[in-house]
Amino acid sequence: MTAETARRTVRILTWAGFATGAIGALLIAFPQVLPFGGPWVQLTLGVATLVLAFRARRTGIAAVPDFDGRLSLAAAILGFIVVFFAGQVAFILLTAPGTGA
Repeated sequence: MTAETARRTVRILTWAGFATGAIGALLIAFPQVLPFGGPWVQLTLGVATLVLAFRARRTGIAAVPDFDGRLSLAAAILGFIVVFFAGQVAFILLTAPGTGA
């Protein structure tokens, strides 16, 4: 893979990660948009954000000579935030039926 192709791949993966992370963050901020299955969609978007961000970092480190990974790192942090908050709600949903309530 040439450096220019790798640079383009990193750019696409990073911005796709930001897009999925932003959608996940919006769903966390406005959970009434998806009343059924919302936390699972949020978790999926968070994991997708992490996968895209870390794939961008791996490609950038391996194939781009002057790679600056701050943008893909920010996308990964956004993915961790989405997974954290969506995971809390999903955990509450999983443990609620076991409490007898």
